[in-house]
Amino acid sequence: MANPPKQAHLVAAGKFHDIDFARLELLKLLAEDPSIRTTVAMDYSNTERLAQCDLLITYTCDLAPDDKEIAALRSFVEGGGRWLALHGTNALLKFLDDGRIGVDNSRNEFMDILGTQFLAHPPIGPFQVEVSDPEHPLTRGIEPFQVVDELYLFEQRAPIKPLLHARFSGNCAPFAAADWPETDNPVLYLRELGQGAVLYNSLGHCRSHYDTSPAKPFVPHPERCAWNYPVYYQLLRRGIRWAAGRSL
Repeated sequence: MANPPKQAHLVAAGKFHDIDFARLELLKLLAEDPSIRTTVAMDYSNTERLAQCDLLITYTCDLAPDDKEIAALRSFVEGGGRWLALHGTNALLKFLDDGRIGVDNSRNEFMDILGTQFLAHPPIGPFQVEVSDPEHPLTRGIEPFQVVDELYLFEQRAPIKPLLHARFSGNCAPFAAADWPETDNPVLYLRELGQGAVLYNSLGHCRSHYDTSPAKPFVPHPERCAWNYPVYYQLLRRGIRWAAGRSL
């Protein structure tokens, strides 16, 4: 029996990342299920379309919805929508006069919906990802793996269920939240809200030569990080199936 059709909305936009690459890869994964019909946006403004959708996927960085859009996001999730939030969706940055990178705290309700807010990451490098819940359908059969990526460090803003985590201690300069004791940090987690839920996967940094930042005006070697690993695509496929209400 054919799958019932599902309506999806993809928001792919923001700073300091190769959004074109991530957008194309996500669209190719969505196209593997021909019953998913997808619209694409560069911000959160199309709240009418969101209200018509079953699933939302976001790959953003430093992209803040306004109050109306935040209310629409909450209504979407609480009403039963599923949101696959990727990498920098919870990262709103503030560049401080002393050269450090802080966070913008003006969108607290947005972070409350997501369940976390980005604070810092160490330099790109290898780290071990452990399975927090090996019996969950989203992680069943996934073995611990090493990946080269940005290890996002969060402030928890709501109850979450970690599915994958990575242990870290050390310094994250130039971020204002620079010093971190040894802790387990969620890499993949579920945040239930009303009748719906958010699935957050913090992996997936990517950058081309020209995705500039104040610290790196030119990137000599494009960065693909977790996108180089089959396990990341396995997690993305499972995340899309979860968001569409398909069996895992």
